[in-house]
Amino acid sequence: MEGDYITLQPDVTKIREDDDVLWKFGSENSLIAEMNRAVGICSINDSLDGTFRDRLKVDIQTGSLTITNITTQHAGVYQLEIHGLNLLSKTFSVFVYARLPVPVISSNSSQCSSSLSSCSLLCSVVNVSNVTLSWYKGNSLLSSISVSDLSISLSLPLDVEYQDKNTYSCVINNPINNQTKHLDISELCHKCEEINIYCCGFTEAVIRLVLSALVGAAAVAVLVYDIRSTRGGDKKQITHVL
Repeated sequence: MEGDYITLQPDVTKIREDDDVLWKFGSENSLIAEMNRAVGICSINDSLDGTFRDRLKVDIQTGSLTITNITTQHAGVYQLEIHGLNLLSKTFSVFVYARLPVPVISSNSSQCSSSLSSCSLLCSVVNVSNVTLSWYKGNSLLSSISVSDLSISLSLPLDVEYQDKNTYSCVINNPINNQTKHLDISELCHKCEEINIYCCGFTEAVIRLVLSALVGAAAVAVLVYDIRSTRGGDKKQITHVL
């Protein structure tokens, strides 16, 4: 993992006191460290654009090479050469994995639904490489997607029932580490409250309409009668005074 350290160990029995031990890196076999136990000299080459600056240590007794605070820049092939009576060599392949982010689970729908029986979810991670993103139901794998060397964003959908009581989790992993995010269905999936709409038949609708009209007409008749009665009383009072 990035930030860790790694020690590449040669076979000590093959190193003589007066042998030169050389460590090289990359396809061009660039020299990064050299050691001679007989004279107790160890030199580190920091000329590779500072890639290994303050990160390399060579053990004067064993010839082992330690890379500290390792990053993905240090992944690759390391070549050990032992120069003496005979030329001996050994190759190390080093893989460095970035720290994994915790997956993010979000609802794939912006609104609640009263008609759909399932909730659409999305598990996402950003800027990852050499990983696999997976959905699990309990311990059973439901689906997965993988990416190789390129650093990209990944997302994986999942549909669950609103009333589902099973345990779901989204997992991102590489060969040496993993991160898990558990799903809380009640937090992300909201079903709209159903609105009961009472629908009546055609005959009942006509009857209701007629009754409403009759009630309205009766109210108007009462109002007109009341107005006329009031006016009539006023006229009688005026005649009596004269």
